[in-house]
Amino acid sequence: MVTGTGILLETLNGQRRHILGILDGLSDEDLRRPVLPSGWSCLGLVQHLALDVERFWFRAVVDGEKVELKTGDEAWRVPASTSAQEIFDLYRQEIALADAIVARTPLDAEAAWWPTEVFGDDFPSRPMLGTLLHVITETATHAGHLDAARELIDERTWLIVTDRPPWND
Repeated sequence: MVTGTGILLETLNGQRRHILGILDGLSDEDLRRPVLPSGWSCLGLVQHLALDVERFWFRAVVDGEKVELKTGDEAWRVPASTSAQEIFDLYRQEIALADAIVARTPLDAEAAWWPTEVFGDDFPSRPMLGTLLHVITETATHAGHLDAARELIDERTWLIVTDRPPWND
């Protein structure tokens, strides 16, 4: 039976797979095309997940690693010179780095760093468990955004009956 961190990581990995799966087969043009009035693109959302979610929460906040962080909406904007494959590779790389941090960090471990210059001195008490739950929620929310964007782009819907839940093993 899988418990604790394993259940949470499997849940997160299911959402990560959904992010990549719903975009499979889209052209570069469609990946870059703004679909909603706010102007974000599918590729921009994946870059946001890589930089503002995986990198920020796991490498910077949990692990205290000094990493390059974007400001404002920079992570949502993908330069034309950056290929879609580079963004997908970046997301997969940040996932692998995050998974290594999750594997070595107890669920009750407190965050190592908080960007007071951005969010003020009110350092939130956020153990790894809270961070994992936050990242699962944010990734799942964005997976839903991508479902809607994909349907608007080419009317494709992607119903996934989730894998057998890890707690049933």
